[in-house]
Amino acid sequence: MAVHELFAYLCVDDAERAIAFYRDAFGATELFRLTEPGGRIGHAEVSLGGNTLMLSEEYPEYGIRRPDPDAATSVTLHIHVDDADAVVERALAHGAHLVMAPKDMFYGERSGVVRDPFGHRWNIGHSIEEVAPEEMQRRFERIGDPC
Repeated sequence: MAVHELFAYLCVDDAERAIAFYRDAFGATELFRLTEPGGRIGHAEVSLGGNTLMLSEEYPEYGIRRPDPDAATSVTLHIHVDDADAVVERALAHGAHLVMAPKDMFYGERSGVVRDPFGHRWNIGHSIEEVAPEEMQRRFERIGDPC
């Protein structure tokens, strides 16, 4: 068995608004959407730097629900950008909430974390140095708190 691709597939409460947020905050381009009679968006795809992000609105009849924007989450989406500080600021300007301001991290990135208006957590970073796995482990043990 071979896996050929992996896509993040997010459930949101308002896909039209989410598409606009991902466009304005992260530079996403809408590829297409499938809309039911009545307006519920059942599937949409956007491209972020050539990577596909899929989204849909809630389908409670199938157990597909959006996250609670105020609850903890077990999932983080990580994107590499040219300037993490600028992208975090742009996301905040478009309605994201700051979880962690950008800072230089032990693993060789400058990273910040935001929660988008739909409850999804995004780690936004850019490379500041190449760090070998052994050095990364040494730094990780030394700091105690990775985030």
